[in-house]
Amino acid sequence: MKDYINVIGGGLAGCEAAYQIAKRGIKVKLYEMKPTKFSPAHSNKNLAEIVCSNSLKSNLLTNACGLLKEELRVLDSLLIKCADETAVPAGQALAVDREKFSELVTKRIKENPNIQIINKEVECIEEDAITIIATGPLTSEKLSKQILKLTGEDKLYFYDAAAPIVSKESINFDIAFYGDRYSQEKKKEESIEEWRLRQKSENKDYINLPMNKEEYETFVNELVNAEVVDLHSFEKKEIFEGCMPIEIMAKRGLDTLRFGPLKPVGFDDPRTGKRPYAVVQLRQDNSLGTMWNMVGFQTNLKFGEQKRVFSLIPGMENAEFIKYGVMHRNTYINSGKLLDKTFKLKNNKTVFFAGQISGVEGYVESISSGLVAGINSVNLFLNKPQIIFPNTTIIGALAEYISTESKNFQPMNANFGILPSLDENIRDKKLKYKKMSERSLKEINFCINNML
Repeated sequence: MKDYINVIGGGLAGCEAAYQIAKRGIKVKLYEMKPTKFSPAHSNKNLAEIVCSNSLKSNLLTNACGLLKEELRVLDSLLIKCADETAVPAGQALAVDREKFSELVTKRIKENPNIQIINKEVECIEEDAITIIATGPLTSEKLSKQILKLTGEDKLYFYDAAAPIVSKESINFDIAFYGDRYSQEKKKEESIEEWRLRQKSENKDYINLPMNKEEYETFVNELVNAEVVDLHSFEKKEIFEGCMPIEIMAKRGLDTLRFGPLKPVGFDDPRTGKRPYAVVQLRQDNSLGTMWNMVGFQTNLKFGEQKRVFSLIPGMENAEFIKYGVMHRNTYINSGKLLDKTFKLKNNKTVFFAGQISGVEGYVESISSGLVAGINSVNLFLNKPQIIFPNTTIIGALAEYISTESKNFQPMNANFGILPSLDENIRDKKLKYKKMSERSLKEINFCINNML
């Protein structure tokens, strides 16, 4: 085994991983192909380049990303420390001066004697060295081929449009009802009371939201006129018919959605006993049953527009969006099948993944994955036990999410929906999230005192 650890990729996850390794006295070779070669989305020669928004989201502990940042602060994250030092006014959010942030991260990495920066494109992976692959959503073609070979997969997982995910507890069940298509139609011999009783005991794989004609037409009109996000030119050519955004589908005709993802065939509305004009379906998205995916609602609407327009759907008037729909080019491995909770490949003794390629989504989430992979790569190097962060922390819950196999896996960001419920039932959301945060930080401090 080599006497150093490789980190491939000098983005947020890679830099955090390199720092966590170096601070523990292990040599690091940090590979970054810039400025020799740039991806279509990158232009800054420095490390840890922030390409899109300069916001790292809320700092509040009643916000999941705020809690995640606090967990990382407690665990001595270099990237969060640099973000705090280069912050610009943004209310309760942590936003950074992106140029100063990248410059500061680069300075801190360069001045660390245990880190060697190598500016070249990696084309193969050393078999006799522990390696963290943190190459992001625009991994180069040559390295992508190596990753396919390494994982034994026939493709990396691209997605062009993903649907929003909402919190189950925010759905109005005075309107919504459970059931699969056709199993929820009223039988001729049943009374209304018998039919409603049967619904409560039958299949709960889907939550259904019925709409009348007026509600449907209002929704479609707002949908087709809502604001969308502009795609990069290199992304536009990759959008394909099988992943058509719902707003584009709606523009093909007023009734298009009623013959597509919103078709009402096979359902009766429990409030009327009759077939609704249209039906929106939600599918369970996690094993806890706290998160539900809007079936067929892959979208490129701006986040604020998603909240406004999708809240027009009966039963979703107070919907809490755990994850908004997104549409962009992304590359990630089938992590639920391939990775464990330390972000290491299950079928390989020396390779870890971190950042968006591992199945986390967002700046802070990428930093978190780099921290976990970095710490565990050192423990592997030193032949020490691997560190599994509790799933009651955002760090641990994200690691559990990406390592849990799922037929409908998609990248995930920090949210309270991936945490286990509290032992007590608290209806006030802010108080509940405060209690979850207190539990999480207590667990993080236990890890520091007993595991790290």
